[in-house]
Amino acid sequence: MAESFFPKWRLRQGTSDGLGPVINTDERLPWPQMMAMGLQHVVAMFGATVLAPLLMGFDPNLAIFMSGVGTLLFFVFVGGRVPSYLGSSFAFIGLVIAVTGYGGSGPNANMGVALGGIIACGALYTLIGLLVAAVGTSWIEKLMPPVVTGAVVAVIGLNLAPIAVKGVVANNFDAWMALVTILCVGGVAVFTRGMTQRLLILIGLLLAYVIYAILTNGAGLGKPIDFGVVANAPWFGMPKFVAPVFKADAMSLLAPVAIILVAENLGHIKAVSAMTGKDLDRYMGRAFIGDGVATMISGAAGGTGVTTYAENIGVMAVTRIYSTLVFVIAAVVALILGFSPKFGAVIQTIPGAVLGGVSIVVFGLIAVAGARIWVENKVDFSDNRNLIVAAVTLVLGAGDFTLKIGQFSLGGIGTATFGAIILYAILSAAGERKSRG
Repeated sequence: MAESFFPKWRLRQGTSDGLGPVINTDERLPWPQMMAMGLQHVVAMFGATVLAPLLMGFDPNLAIFMSGVGTLLFFVFVGGRVPSYLGSSFAFIGLVIAVTGYGGSGPNANMGVALGGIIACGALYTLIGLLVAAVGTSWIEKLMPPVVTGAVVAVIGLNLAPIAVKGVVANNFDAWMALVTILCVGGVAVFTRGMTQRLLILIGLLLAYVIYAILTNGAGLGKPIDFGVVANAPWFGMPKFVAPVFKADAMSLLAPVAIILVAENLGHIKAVSAMTGKDLDRYMGRAFIGDGVATMISGAAGGTGVTTYAENIGVMAVTRIYSTLVFVIAAVVALILGFSPKFGAVIQTIPGAVLGGVSIVVFGLIAVAGARIWVENKVDFSDNRNLIVAAVTLVLGAGDFTLKIGQFSLGGIGTATFGAIILYAILSAAGERKSRG
């Protein structure tokens, strides 16, 4: 009998047997528990999905809304068989700032140019998905082995480091508040457990926000938070959509981010496959297409590029509940939040010093995530090929090495990404010829 497009989700009660998932992708809990799990996934992605647009000068309300739209699109493209939430991707931050000249605070006045580039990235990502659906993923794994993907991911964090630091050294008070924020996030990471620990960014930010309000609005130090914008904002209203502007240089600069999204999505789906005991590789192409289309639609409306979220995969690992219906609930909650200007106004009151402190932590975690890829895949750095690829990629990206080809400029992240792929391919081919000779 032919397989139905969507699974027929069976009702199960979660019972821990020490083996495999409690609730698998094609199963569900009773609806009240499903609602609670959906809300938990919204909270898990919330900190990062709000932070990314703020760092680029995008509207976080719209980003949340488009993350819900993107997640529902992804759900349809994979036929409800791959559990995943699509949230704002940090891979775009450095290049969006580069092409728009964003100053680091308030709305990004040149956002439309970045949106055109995000759409170009989504289109390239979709084309890669179509190719994967036709021939499989082996060519990607050969082109981008762990030494390459680890270096590229690490470069994203290192390239963004100067932006985070410059944003918090305008005055002495902001610099100290950034350090307080880092301590809040670090304290949550080290001294808490369970779900609180998994939400270290969000809870750490809230703690720092309260401390900032006490010191400024209460004690008169620094610039106080203006809560008037929250009081004046309506509870319900339409998201503010922004039209894209298509410029060839911005599009060609942002399109290669698709390579990073592919590596990210590939790793996430393989991780979920291992946790659920289900072979999800056959849905890889459809997952890439879904993510690519979601990125194009988000960019067309004024939102950020989207990607599968490690935070939500972490929640699944902790709860062992992988029902794909949970993500439909999470997406609907995100859509509802997107229709609340008051929610957006609250986000906009986050002080720059607190946001900068969180950025330092997040960008550092991205850099370390690249090193983690090396460790988990046991990359052999006694092999000079791996050593050279990693070393050159890190310096190109961290130093923001820029190449100009006519009127087109390829910034540090793009140079590092293409450099890592090309350098690995050249050194591998030369090594194979040497071994045969």
